[in-house]
Amino acid sequence: MSSGAYAGDLLPRDAWELLKGDPNAVLVDCRSQAEWTFVGLPDLSSLGKKVARVPWQNWSSGDRPAMIANPRFIEDLAQAGVRREGPVVFLCRSGGRSKAAAIAVTAAGFARCYNLAGGFEGPHDDAKHRGTVDGWKRTGLPWAQE
Repeated sequence: MSSGAYAGDLLPRDAWELLKGDPNAVLVDCRSQAEWTFVGLPDLSSLGKKVARVPWQNWSSGDRPAMIANPRFIEDLAQAGVRREGPVVFLCRSGGRSKAAAIAVTAAGFARCYNLAGGFEGPHDDAKHRGTVDGWKRTGLPWAQE
């Protein structure tokens, strides 16, 4: 499904098939360094690919620490080898940051930007836990911890 502001949302298995079938398709994990380290990362090694790690937000170092938008996001994508013409799938924890990234990167002139619906861990379940309802991990796609 597409909002017109980006190419649309992909379910995890559909994103996997795109990454598998299109040699130019890239997965960008736009979570934080802490999430990559402590929660894990999608594992694309069986596809001969690596996840591009580009945080959508960074920690501020002010009096009140908070997450702020990464002002170099587009430049960081280019430095990570993400090309404007290929399909790009953005992934975050549950789909919010990655949708914002897909919209912003589309507006910056990238051709086909997708949001991975449900993200890496999915939304909260009734007990307010992640990883039990939806997302990359719950779908059973490959992932690893460093």
